[in-house]
Amino acid sequence: MELKTAAEIEKMRTTGAFIAELLDALTSRAKVGVNVLDLEDHARGMIAARGAESCYWDYAPSFGSGPFRNVTCLSVNDACLHGLPRDHVLADSDVLSVDIAVSIDGWVADAARTVIVGTPRPEDARLIATTEAALDAAIAAARPGNRLGDVSHAIGRVAEAAGYTVNLQFGGHGLGHTMHEDPHVPNNGRPGRGLKLVPGMTFALEPWLCATTDRIVFDDDGWTIRSADGSRTSHSEHTVAITDDGARVLTLPR
Repeated sequence: MELKTAAEIEKMRTTGAFIAELLDALTSRAKVGVNVLDLEDHARGMIAARGAESCYWDYAPSFGSGPFRNVTCLSVNDACLHGLPRDHVLADSDVLSVDIAVSIDGWVADAARTVIVGTPRPEDARLIATTEAALDAAIAAARPGNRLGDVSHAIGRVAEAAGYTVNLQFGGHGLGHTMHEDPHVPNNGRPGRGLKLVPGMTFALEPWLCATTDRIVFDDDGWTIRSADGSRTSHSEHTVAITDDGARVLTLPR
């Protein structure tokens, strides 16, 4: 795993601040009557204007179906990850997860946010609040001397305390010059186990939950992942750097 210098982390912070701008712009536009494809188009315009490069465009991992030809993952309601932007008009009480990764000057940042369109359902608000709390717990555990299992355990502890079960097929990851690097960061684990954290490491931490299951299914598009029972989902993610003082969140607004 490549350790980053303070100057390189600052470059990732520049990318991360732009990711925060993108998430603010898209989630503020996610209103009743807005087509999901309009959010994708707006993101394309912002990325082009900034001179950034989408990490999603032409991405072709083993689990996908051909290259991904969009710059956002937009997951609605029971779609939890890798939502392929589609012709869908947002309705009142829809849950929308926005996930974006871009590169600026060769350095990547990755973040996700889940919002409720229009009138919130209490059970959806609770689910989102839990993924956000799990992310906060993971960030607090991501400090020098701890191990990767401490970070994973922090996520799982929050989720399970709230009554949710955790899927381990997809989770966080290292990143730097590319979007997905080693190591994989499961969303549950055993404390005191795994890779020892040292300054210069950078991770995307991303708890995600389905309301009433930990099982998932794939759409025919080969990308969109949904809860197996149709229950709603939530996804929260930040890019963080391990520093001498603990985790520094790189995907916050300036």
